[in-house]
Amino acid sequence: MNRLRDATSPYLLQHADNPVDWWPWSDEAFARARERDVPVLLSVGYAACHWCHVMAHESFSDPETAALINENLVAIKVDREERPDVDAVYMTATQAMTGQGGWPMTVFMTPDGQPFYSGTYFPRDVFQRLVLGVAQAWRGDRDAVTGQAGQITAALAERAGPLRALAPAADLAALCDQAVAALAADYDGQRGGFGPAPKFPPSMVLEFLLRRSERPGRGPGGGEPDGQRPDGEGPDGEGPDAGAGGQALAMVTGTAHAMARGGMYDQLGGGFARYSVDAGWVVPHFEKMLYDNALLARVYAHVWRRTGDPLARRVARETCAWMIRELRTPEGGFASALDADSDGEEGLFYTWTPAELTAELGDPDGRYAAEVFGVTQAGTFDRGRSVLQLRADPPEPDPFAAIQETLLVARERRVRPGRDDKVVASWNGLAIAALAECGLLLAEPRFTAAARAAATLLTRVHLRGQRLARTSRDGEAGPSAGVLEDYACVAEGLLTLSGVTGEAAWLRIAGDLLETALSRFADGSGTFYDTADDGEALIYRPADPADGPTPSGTFATAGALLGYAALTGSARHREAALGALGPLTPLAARYPRAAGSGLAVAEAVVAGPAEIAVVGPAGDPRTAALHRTALLAAPPGAVIALGDGAAAGTGPGSDPAGGADGPAWPEPTAAVPLLAGRGLVAGAPAAYVCRDFTCRMPVTDPMELRATLAYPAQAPPE
Repeated sequence: MNRLRDATSPYLLQHADNPVDWWPWSDEAFARARERDVPVLLSVGYAACHWCHVMAHESFSDPETAALINENLVAIKVDREERPDVDAVYMTATQAMTGQGGWPMTVFMTPDGQPFYSGTYFPRDVFQRLVLGVAQAWRGDRDAVTGQAGQITAALAERAGPLRALAPAADLAALCDQAVAALAADYDGQRGGFGPAPKFPPSMVLEFLLRRSERPGRGPGGGEPDGQRPDGEGPDGEGPDAGAGGQALAMVTGTAHAMARGGMYDQLGGGFARYSVDAGWVVPHFEKMLYDNALLARVYAHVWRRTGDPLARRVARETCAWMIRELRTPEGGFASALDADSDGEEGLFYTWTPAELTAELGDPDGRYAAEVFGVTQAGTFDRGRSVLQLRADPPEPDPFAAIQETLLVARERRVRPGRDDKVVASWNGLAIAALAECGLLLAEPRFTAAARAAATLLTRVHLRGQRLARTSRDGEAGPSAGVLEDYACVAEGLLTLSGVTGEAAWLRIAGDLLETALSRFADGSGTFYDTADDGEALIYRPADPADGPTPSGTFATAGALLGYAALTGSARHREAALGALGPLTPLAARYPRAAGSGLAVAEAVVAGPAEIAVVGPAGDPRTAALHRTALLAAPPGAVIALGDGAAAGTGPGSDPAGGADGPAWPEPTAAVPLLAGRGLVAGAPAAYVCRDFTCRMPVTDPMELRATLAYPAQAPPE
């Protein structure tokens, strides 16, 4: 009997009609294995995973293979996005046993959950022999199997626990400089990105390098005592730090351009695919994930803010628009992913032949489009099909835009990739932060409105008291408890949304989430576990500070704690943020590509971070100008608070239940301590730039504010 029909995960529902007697992850499944005295098969994947679909078609939909599984094993199916803790524990085991990992992940284990054999994708004939071999070993050589399982589990448990530095980083600025040098040694100067193929978007590393590029020459303690950038010193100037900053910026712009120009970026509809299978960013793995696009939208907006590059601005805007168009759910959240496959073929939705272009555009425009997009007779992908690239902008943008629109409309007639429509809390937190910031930076209020709607969904559906559900679907919370990254990324998103909208209630909710992180996930010595202390006990409690495709829970928590401390003046939260950076020293020294989010937080610590309070009447264009300038010119990790300045203590608020159209009831901005006592100046809107709650004289002119913040780049062009 297949028990997946009542699942909330679209991935599990994909397997609900398999002839395999699947169980969801549950105590009952392991009890059934003990009762039958058979091993457990754990299969872990996700809805947009191409090779998961292949193995499902070859093996799990095959009656003969299913009969072997059902006779000899208890089979458990897990959505890695719904249960990242289960995935992390058994992926660590798989990597330890095989030296590599990936999805689908295939693990054979005892009825007590101890793994003894694992791998990833297996072709059907190999998988059938493997099932029979495992069953024979279980029946005929039980002691050897359980002995190996016990040894593997003991080794994993011994290595488990939060990574700690032998001593705290005495000089975060120096640690970040060392990371820049190490990253430079791994940088592909010809094609952008780091290391060989396959190339994944290094979102957190790019954010760190951007922040590093903004840091001026070093004064006492790694920065200027008051957080100011001295005139003439900076990454592009003649100061003592010009080399490191310029090197960091060159790696960012080189990688950002290469990704945006190649096939990994959808040149018709916007949005990034998961990774490039080649070193030149030509052919992607076509699945599109919410987290990649949320992180990259923010990075590209920051590249534009830093350099004024119009390509970066276009990509940031298109990526935000793509998230809203393609991933937004009816409830206001954001779905997890789009499949790589459509109509049973990988990439079919996105690839073209010259003949297809000519059929849609006519002969002259078809040949022109093939030339501009790099579509060849031989093809850059399978079966003579090509992935669209745009290595340079055409000289005549209007006719080209018409061609893009025609092809986009034509593509909509194709079978669309499937969509995993579950809402993941942490990924929606990343999207909220990106959309809120891009809404203000790019003057796109619809982006901010979408961020608010997603935040409203999270607070209404995922939040119960101070605890988060990991996922929801169709407006109903899923069964899995939130993990550390959920609390951290949602808190970060709400802090950003509060600063963009001036709605103080988001700050309060973020504080509640961080309180749960501190009380339920901290290990007692400054660092964090990935699961709560009252969560389900696995064979060990995962605690991995390294970034994956998303920021690690530990470093995301450090960033949210630091931002909350800057807005509230809480020394406790700042100390907790610094403690959470404990694993950064050993991790950045060994593998800085896995420490980008922690290094970005470290740069924010070096910068202060700056605290910017903007006060003025809502709807006053002078307030809006100061507010946008504050974000445009914000130094690394800066926080922004927005209030109306009336009586220096009241202002806009929000009710998370009030919907996406705006605040439903007022809340005093005393809820944002940074705004306390910050009033208008001679009746005019004003901005206060502070550090450790000590403020410089307020300014009322946007150019004065830019000078006070001393942002090293010119204002980006409108």
